[in-house]
Amino acid sequence: MIIFAYPYMFLLLVLPLFVRYLLPTLKGMHGDALRVPFLKEISAINLKSGKLWHTPDNGVSRISINKIIIWATYILLVTAVARPQMLGEPVRLKNEGRDILLVMDISTSMLEQDFQYQGHRLSRLQAVKAAASDFIEKRHDDHIGLVLFGSRAYLQAPLTYDKQAVKNILLSMDAGMAGNSTAIGDALGLALKSLKDAENKDNKVIILLTDGENNDGSLSLPQAINLAKNEKVKIYTIGVGGQADFVQSILSYKIALPSGLDEQGLQQLAEEAGGQYFRADDTNALLKVYQEIDRLEPQSQEENYIQETKEYYYWPLIAAFLLSCVLLIMKRRNG
Repeated sequence: MIIFAYPYMFLLLVLPLFVRYLLPTLKGMHGDALRVPFLKEISAINLKSGKLWHTPDNGVSRISINKIIIWATYILLVTAVARPQMLGEPVRLKNEGRDILLVMDISTSMLEQDFQYQGHRLSRLQAVKAAASDFIEKRHDDHIGLVLFGSRAYLQAPLTYDKQAVKNILLSMDAGMAGNSTAIGDALGLALKSLKDAENKDNKVIILLTDGENNDGSLSLPQAINLAKNEKVKIYTIGVGGQADFVQSILSYKIALPSGLDEQGLQQLAEEAGGQYFRADDTNALLKVYQEIDRLEPQSQEENYIQETKEYYYWPLIAAFLLSCVLLIMKRRNG
């Protein structure tokens, strides 16, 4: 659709008429012009010499053509000043979201089946996959990344808008892929380094989930806490793990061992980094934890759109220039 950026400029079209009919006639330096009684004779002489000063019966006079060209040129110039434009379809811009890194424990202890959902027993890892996938799906305008850790920490998905790719990696992970122990400090250090290199300087969030304590790696938990404070990254920590079913443990030839979850360390980490610590001992509680984090880190509700604009002012400008050249050529040829 063609629109004009400055449509009010078309008011300039009446400016010549205003000057011609409303302003008083400009008198010459020597008073009013003299009336020439033999003007008709001069016209007849010019007609015989080839100069047209009146309209012939079968055409338009040169004076009339000149006026048409002048008016057309003026109209084109006013149209160019009004800036005709073509607007494209509105395109929604992504809002300025957060950089969120999910840091997840995939040590072998995550295979413990002490979670239940709708009457079915689930492992901790299965429950985490379901809850985290739902959380990722809701964060429309955020960069989401994924760090997995066990004995070692790996950046599995750098910060990206491609939520489906992150979900695919999350759902394909398995316990023990990164080792059997728990290097929380190293995982947190890797996450902080990844966020430090991100373009977004504000709104950085880490969600750390584990079912154990920092028992491996080169970075201790107190060192990781100091790093988090210096980087000013908000950190939420989630401790997972329920009470093992003693009967089920006997039937599966397993002994229900007490949980090795370092709740005090996770709570201190969250407090020092401006976040919160959550405890999830069943699937519903884990889902509510991610819902609460989603509420604490709200997304922007503004809808920003942009429309591509193509300028066409140069077309009437070129046409006005060509008409001016035609008028100049006509005047030179006719003296």
